[in-house]
Amino acid sequence: MAGSTHTVTNQPPPLTGYDVYGADQALVAAVERHLDPGLLDEVRGELSALGRAAGSGQLQEWAAQADARPPKLRAYDRHGHRIDEVDFHPAWHRLLGKGVGAGLTAAWVRPGGHVRRAAGFLVWTQVDAGNCCPLSMTHAAVPALRTDPTLAAEWEPRLTSTVYDRGLRPARSKAGALFGMGMTEKQGGSDVRAITTVAAPLADDGAYELTGHKWFCSAPMSDGFLVLARTAPGGGDGGLTCFLVPRVLEDGSRNVFRLQRLKDKLGNRSNASAEVEFDGTWARRVGEEGRGVRTIIDMVAATRLDCVLGSAGLMRQAVAQAVHHCSHRAAFGGKLVDKPLMRNVLADLALESEAATTLGLRLAAACDDGGEQERAFLRIAVPAAKYWVTKRCAPVAVEASECLGGNGYVEESGMPRLVRESPLNSIWEGAGNVQALDVVRALQREPQALNAYLHEVGLARGADHRLDGAIKDLLTDLADLDGAEGRARRLAERFALVLQGSLLVRFAPPGVADAFCASRLGGDGGAAFGTLPHSLDLAALVERAAPRE
Repeated sequence: MAGSTHTVTNQPPPLTGYDVYGADQALVAAVERHLDPGLLDEVRGELSALGRAAGSGQLQEWAAQADARPPKLRAYDRHGHRIDEVDFHPAWHRLLGKGVGAGLTAAWVRPGGHVRRAAGFLVWTQVDAGNCCPLSMTHAAVPALRTDPTLAAEWEPRLTSTVYDRGLRPARSKAGALFGMGMTEKQGGSDVRAITTVAAPLADDGAYELTGHKWFCSAPMSDGFLVLARTAPGGGDGGLTCFLVPRVLEDGSRNVFRLQRLKDKLGNRSNASAEVEFDGTWARRVGEEGRGVRTIIDMVAATRLDCVLGSAGLMRQAVAQAVHHCSHRAAFGGKLVDKPLMRNVLADLALESEAATTLGLRLAAACDDGGEQERAFLRIAVPAAKYWVTKRCAPVAVEASECLGGNGYVEESGMPRLVRESPLNSIWEGAGNVQALDVVRALQREPQALNAYLHEVGLARGADHRLDGAIKDLLTDLADLDGAEGRARRLAERFALVLQGSLLVRFAPPGVADAFCASRLGGDGGAAFGTLPHSLDLAALVERAAPRE
């Protein structure tokens, strides 16, 4: 029984029972811009159904349960047999099943596949980012497997299936399968040249035996894994080869896949990440021997794009929660959303979120196009976007939590989960320095990539003087690439900001583009959120970001 003084007033209702997709004006506009008109009715219905599920109280409860009860390692059964299994809360399986059923691993076989999947992935991240990890890796494994037509014919139908078929069984008996990957080793991190796992050929053509240890193996409950190992002794890249490691062998026996421990992570707690030991582990070569990095390069590009989309989704949910709270909470004589300084903060956060969403969907559209010009564009745009958007996610999540005051620091609000999750995408698939250096590498080695990028941003030339000035400054920076490594982060940041500005000038409402160019390109904004020029229509920016249809 509540005490006589316990009267609850002025507390915002939970943000639930809404269409996460339909309420996101920037995302809806991007989908309609990039998708074939003939597909729009079908995809609108599909994404709205997913959005309503994502905004439901039931799925929000499942997400909270999966996060609060992380997976547990079961190395042995009760008789002492080594089984190396991971137990998940039932809510995890329900969420992952819905993600698979929504086609979030099926982009490669559906019309408009990357745009419609990108939108769905951005929506689904807002429910629980943890289950998006196996969805991302399963999606990204397809281009690597396609380097071997026989393997692709065997595995691709399972990976692109919309059936979540859990349980460890031979893959041939499953209606759907998930993939993980194991690249990182404790001595090397992002430096795959330091890999020491070795692969010895077996009698069967293309079959090998692996011996080694992986420091991070994502989604260890999966049916198969892409792994890098060395087929030749010594340093350098000459012996690095890509392998497919099935979890269960064709005869039904367990492959040697020893889970040493599960990582105790800051965020992404509903998902399992493990240290794995290979000791006579059976594997099948994927692609040419000694060409492992080349084999997985398209997979890396796909997962990096998912880092952009995942961060955009986290930002969108953080902004939606902040605007929702401030629209219902009264203080100092009025609603928080109507207070000029709070409105400035919310508008600034909304601007960051919309820029990330617009950029992420543009990259997905380039993947669908697949032409030479678009592939060259992605070569610079993906690492630049991965660097910048993932870097912006954490400050957005923290600032949005502050908009809820003390309530945002309490686990029940869901905001701490967003804050813990927010740094992950900046680290996964190559941290900030790796991305920035990849931008420089593309500039130095692939002139067609810069040409494609400049063509893209040049489509908005003349529309905003601040954008024109930023393009000019970027070209000045590129005139001399001596010592570029030391300023690689600055270059990557400018590439991302100019591209975001160009897209918003072309496609966003004038008020959004004006605010972005003023604060991000024109120098009329501060380092902290909430420093937009007061002359802007901030109320319109906040209203556009409000989570209602």
